[in-house]
Amino acid sequence: MIQNQKLVVVLPAYRAEKTLRQTIEGVPEGYVDEFLLVDDASPDRTIDVARALGLRPIVHVNNVGYGGNQKTCYRNALARGADIVVMLHPDYQYDPRLVPVLADMVASGIYDVVLGSRILGNGARQGGMPYYKYVSNRFLTFVENVLIVQKLSEYHTGYRAFSRRALEAVNWQHNSNDFIFDNEILVQLHMKKFRFGEVSCPTKYFEEASSIDLFRSTAYGFGVLGTALKYRLHKWGLVQCALFAEPVPAAPVPVRELALTRPAETAHAYGLGDRS
Repeated sequence: MIQNQKLVVVLPAYRAEKTLRQTIEGVPEGYVDEFLLVDDASPDRTIDVARALGLRPIVHVNNVGYGGNQKTCYRNALARGADIVVMLHPDYQYDPRLVPVLADMVASGIYDVVLGSRILGNGARQGGMPYYKYVSNRFLTFVENVLIVQKLSEYHTGYRAFSRRALEAVNWQHNSNDFIFDNEILVQLHMKKFRFGEVSCPTKYFEEASSIDLFRSTAYGFGVLGTALKYRLHKWGLVQCALFAEPVPAAPVPVRELALTRPAETAHAYGLGDRS
């Protein structure tokens, strides 16, 4: 535990067999109470690797997408009593050594949401982020900061920590099942006036670190602009957007929870990479 608060690290997994072990072993020992891996019907050996690491993965019967995977992650983390939830992509793009840092900032009570920013400290370009992704990231972040009156260095990182109170306060269960989920939940939390913090996080771009193609990145970019515009119109009272409705439970997607084939020797544990 961190400051007597249960920390659950959720890993939304898809084709993570080559990087999962390295990700889990990179998390400092003695901080994480539980690793919760949700596999989105991977066609590789992600599940086998997870079980070999002593995890008990939850497996989607059918692929539901990155946002849908996160819904299963958060729903199950809260059900298991998490006070703090950190999302870590198991593709080893984000540095797992920062898990205690993100979690401690939430545990302190100063922040409700903490983001691992690739932009602070110039880590994105140094880590190999393609130039067009960097430019689109900066443009979308600027527009979003203006429209929702926030001051974040980026909204598009997949490395996040949330307090239980924050996750229980917004309607994320009815968000998109696609990549735009990441953006929608941040705007929802901002609407509720939760406090945001950021940590500089170096990232790595390599073959196994998943990343979406130009077409889907473009669709994500328009989705980001649309989400920010919905926020502004809702704040002005011109429209009532369901995105900002009070939380309502949604039906979970079909899953299987796999038992261990042997006793876990270690209590350690989708990386879809970046959207823009």
